[in-house]
Amino acid sequence: MKAFAYGKYELFKNRENYNLNSGQVLKSFYGIGEDLDKYMAASYVLELTDKMLPEGMPQPKIFNLLVEFMEALQKREKKHGTLILAYMVKAMDILGTMPELDVCTCCGQKRPADARDKVLFSVQEGGFICGECAAECVNTNERPLIYKLDFGIIDILKYFQKQPVQSFEKIALDDDKQQELQGLMKEYISYHLDIKGLKSESFFQL
Repeated sequence: MKAFAYGKYELFKNRENYNLNSGQVLKSFYGIGEDLDKYMAASYVLELTDKMLPEGMPQPKIFNLLVEFMEALQKREKKHGTLILAYMVKAMDILGTMPELDVCTCCGQKRPADARDKVLFSVQEGGFICGECAAECVNTNERPLIYKLDFGIIDILKYFQKQPVQSFEKIALDDDKQQELQGLMKEYISYHLDIKGLKSESFFQL
């Protein structure tokens, strides 16, 4: 099984190809390669990151986030899906595609902090949507992707957004919350970033 490493490399471009002149390993993530689940999780995140970023444009914040993810994954013992979801949220935040969680994305109405009903989340509109706007969307037969989420999911998304990756080395969501959040994030990324059908998904599920 291949090993993952963070290194410094000198590349030489020859027409359309790059040749490696020299390389230096700065940090090895050998432990990830020794664990099949970790290896699959790392492969999924690397492929997802590759699809997220435009070619030829430096993204130092995403790079640093990716290194932090690999460090946390190497230390983590199980339930790697929680760490992956945290990475997805933080990457979207850096790229400016984070869902709006505090006000209705259609009319600007503030999300009630003390409501007991489920929160409506529109993938198509990009975040929280109030009941009136959701009803209008349905009435116009636009059939947007609208999820009914409890407030716990919104709190988790905001927590993922604010906390450093190292905070998730041992934190794990319960299976129901993880499954609900997984479905939401995959739909959101598919719609807004046009990322779907990753090769690594064939052998890895969050």
